Amino acid sequence: LGRRAIRLSLAEPKMFQTQLRAILRASKHGPIKMLIPMLAHAHEIDQTLAALEQAKSSLRGEKVVFDAKIQVGGMIEIPAAALAVELFIRRLDFLSIGTNDLIQYTLAIDRSDEQVASLYDPLHPAVLWLIAHTIATAEKSGVPVSVCGEMAGDPKMTRLLLGMGLRIFSMHPSQILKVKNRVLKSDLSELGPNVRKMLRLDEPAKLAEALEKLNA
Repeated sequence: LGRRAIRLSLAEPKMFQTQLRAILRASKHGPIKMLIPMLAHAHEIDQTLAALEQAKSSLRGEKVVFDAKIQVGGMIEIPAAALAVELFIRRLDFLSIGTNDLIQYTLAIDRSDEQVASLYDPLHPAVLWLIAHTIATAEKSGVPVSVCGEMAGDPKMTRLLLGMGLRIFSMHPSQILKVKNRVLKSDLSELGPNVRKMLRLDEPAKLAEALEKLNA
């Protein structure tokens, strides 16, 4: 909720230019994609892209080699960004849904606070709707979208995310084999209709039951 992530970067333009120039200089050594964290407003993207162009211009002036077509994406981890995802899709090359923060901000829960940590629920209907809406909107626009955070690496959630249309998962390496195994044993033609029915549920117990059937 404070001055961090892209908010801090834009508030400290000199520091941001140093970072952007470093990323661009590194891009000559291999493919690099730049991901903007904690987006909430379209103007944050516009200012970031303008800062990136400034960094490119300064490097060109110094005859430094870099990837001029470096891709820029946005983290969808604030409910406002998920609800207004069309604004971001028009300006960015790809999206990544950060489920840990998205769940916390949607439910107004700090997981580090023991008094409310039990209320942290990735199966809350509002959370599922925001994720499904973002994936569907990105897919319709032809913009690649991935999911990161604990949900992406949780095998119990794999089929749910596949049924929403997700095809790119980002997780800790230790979870890859478990999630890959679940993917290989899934039937996408069945998952889509089943998950759409699941997303119409609003009772936690019924959602949990539907998830169990999905993983049976």
